[in-house]
Amino acid sequence: MERDRDQAGQARNARPRDGLGRPLPYGSAGVARQPEGIRRTPRESLREAQHLLDTGMPFHAHEVLEDAWKTAGESDRELWRGLAQLAVGLTHLARGNAVGAESLLRRGSGNLEPYRQEPPHGVDVGGLLDWTAALLGELPAHLGSVPRPRLRALS
Repeated sequence: MERDRDQAGQARNARPRDGLGRPLPYGSAGVARQPEGIRRTPRESLREAQHLLDTGMPFHAHEVLEDAWKTAGESDRELWRGLAQLAVGLTHLARGNAVGAESLLRRGSGNLEPYRQEPPHGVDVGGLLDWTAALLGELPAHLGSVPRPRLRALS
């Protein structure tokens, strides 16, 4: 079976996806995916990811945060990884996957914890950790929903 490939010849699934990143049949109308490999400033990454979270698209927010993670310097890499993992956890939650949601939300929180005292880029690390802990405590009640965290403190 032939695999989908991008212009550079890399294997890429070309199937359209829904708002939660689930593959749809070829030919279906899907939600436009975030372009991969975009270099954004931390502010741009946070703004775009927040917009996607606010519109109920945590899978797409994860893609933006993953780009930031892959291009971050050593000191910030785990911050972006943790944020991307929280977005994936929210994707699992919205899809009704409690096990995946809990796993990724806990992993993301663990990667954010070292940044609690001195959060870079205006990320509200303490607020996100508290929000995530509360969400984990009520996880079954949120299955199938898309809770919307605030990545930055309101100013």
